Amino acid sequence: MIPIRDNIPARTKPVVNYTLIGLCTVVFLLQLGDEIGEPSLVERYGMIPARITDPDKPVEIPERVARRTSRGIELTESIRPAAPSAVPPLLTMLTCIFLHGGWMHFLGNVWFLHIFGDNVEDRMGHVGYLVFYLASGAAASFAHLLSAPGSTIPTIGASGAIAGVMGAYLLLYPRARVLTLIPIFIILHMVVIPAPVFLGIWFLIQLFQGTMQVAATEAAGVAWWAHIGGFAVGAAVAWILQRTHHINPPVERRLPSTEPLAHYRIRRHHPRW
Repeated sequence: MIPIRDNIPARTKPVVNYTLIGLCTVVFLLQLGDEIGEPSLVERYGMIPARITDPDKPVEIPERVARRTSRGIELTESIRPAAPSAVPPLLTMLTCIFLHGGWMHFLGNVWFLHIFGDNVEDRMGHVGYLVFYLASGAAASFAHLLSAPGSTIPTIGASGAIAGVMGAYLLLYPRARVLTLIPIFIILHMVVIPAPVFLGIWFLIQLFQGTMQVAATEAAGVAWWAHIGGFAVGAAVAWILQRTHHINPPVERRLPSTEPLAHYRIRRHHPRW
C-alpha cells in the first residue's frame, strides 16, 4: 500500500519535517559518492549491535564477492574487519537513522515521512517534534539491538523513527483518511482508507515479519523490530501527551472538494458546529 495523501491539512509549515527530509537527502547523496575501497559511511556511522554490546571485541563483517570464472559468475564468501566507527558506538543509534541502503529504501522512507510527519509536527510543535523524532529513532535502534545483540551487520535507515511518527499519527488522528495506491499485479487501484486501518495493517505486517525473523536462522536484512519498537514508542508518547494535555489541539479536517463553499458557510454557524 502506497499512501498518496491524507485529508488533514497542517496548521503550520513543517519546517522540522522538511529539514529532516533534507538531511536524509544530503547524507544519501554523500553515500552515493563513497569510493570503492574506502571505509563506507554505513560502517562508520551505522549501528553495529555487536560493537555496542562488546566494544572491546573486533567486529568482522561477512561479505559475498562475485568473481568471474570459466564456469561463469561465482559468489565467494569472506570475512573482513569492519571500518572503525567515526563516533562513539552508542551515538550510532542516532546517526544510523540518517543513512539508507538504496534508492527504494530512501524514497520510501522520505515519502512516508512527508505524508505523516507534517501533521504530527503540527500537534507537537517544532522543537517537541524534533525531540520526539530523534527519541523514536533511538528507541527503534534499541529495539533492534535487543532483538539481535550479537549482529555484525550495520543497521541503517530512518524507518524506525518514521514508524514512531506513524504510531503517533494513529493516536492523534484516528478519524483521518488516507488516499492509497494499491497495485494488484499490473492493475493500480486508488482507494480511500481510514488511517487506523492503513497504519494497523502496516504494523501487523511488521509484527508478523519480526516474529518470523526470531524463528529464522539467518537475519532477513530488514530490522523489523526497529519498526515495531519505534511504532510502539511513538504511539505511547502521543497517548501520554494527550492525557497530560501537553499537545496542540487538532486541526479541522479538510472538507471534501464536492461540498459547495456556500453550503459550508451556512453550516459553520450552525450551533452543532
